[in-house]
Amino acid sequence: MKKLYILLFIVAGFSSCVPTQQFRDVSDKSNKLEVDRDQLMMENEQLTVENTEMRAKMKFVKEEKEQFVEDSIRLYNEISGLKTEIDKLTRQYNDLQSTHDALLKGNARETRRLLNQLQATQTDLQKKEDRLRDLEGNVMEGRQDITRMRAELEARNAKLTELENILSRKDSAVNALKESVSKALMGFEGQGLTVEMKNGKVYVSMDEKLLFRSGSYDVDARGKQALQDLGKVLERNKDVNIMIEGHTDDVPYRSGSVINDNWDLSVLRATSVLKILSANGKINSSRLTAAGRGEFQPVDSSKTPEARSKNRRTEIILTPKLDELLRILEAN
Repeated sequence: MKKLYILLFIVAGFSSCVPTQQFRDVSDKSNKLEVDRDQLMMENEQLTVENTEMRAKMKFVKEEKEQFVEDSIRLYNEISGLKTEIDKLTRQYNDLQSTHDALLKGNARETRRLLNQLQATQTDLQKKEDRLRDLEGNVMEGRQDITRMRAELEARNAKLTELENILSRKDSAVNALKESVSKALMGFEGQGLTVEMKNGKVYVSMDEKLLFRSGSYDVDARGKQALQDLGKVLERNKDVNIMIEGHTDDVPYRSGSVINDNWDLSVLRATSVLKILSANGKINSSRLTAAGRGEFQPVDSSKTPEARSKNRRTEIILTPKLDELLRILEAN
């Protein structure tokens, strides 16, 4: 309802100079870009969660691998022991067989005893050989599991590396953009203009005194120069979306013929800045979004004149496009 309220007042203020269809197009584009931005933020958060889960799985696979290696060593030792015991039993069997052959003509009771002992030895030997085959089968299955887990881990690592490279390039691009903007606006720093980077975006904040007279939404000559210098940088950086936010203090605005409250003033100021940036037509309008925040996002909530002065500002938020990152997410 608030957004509709703002749009109705803007339409009322500009109906004499802006065609209705053009305004609706700009408004639709603004809403779409705002939804896209929120979607990107949600996907970025989801990606962060997936990366965290992936690292946890990698740790789990590593622990499983270490446990498998430990089990493999234990099984190998057990197999070696069984083989030694089998060799020993085989020798005993051969000895008993030889003794049996020698005593076939001897005492019948001794012969039966030896036969029973020979049979028991054969049964024990068969059990040992069965156990050996079972252990060898377990080792083979374990090796197959390790191969499968290693392939899965390598695939996940490749995806994670690609995502990290994209994010690294994005951060580098944001740093380079901040440096370019700071250099272009160097002459205005200390005059109500600051440039900083946070949350992967570049924020250009301009105090009211640099752009507007009190209560006005017409940009002063000094402010126009700063915006034109900024526009030259944005013309060269075509993969950057531009959000212009107007902010006011909490002092109620005296209602007038065009402006009724701080909401109206903040929207009109943001729109004035947008028009200057897009005046020469070299910045694609689809990259631009204007929004009024009124007094509801203060940087200082104190009720002092200094705090209110800080809150009367216009922020130009520059966000690199994440098309490459979105392509990878959609592919997976």
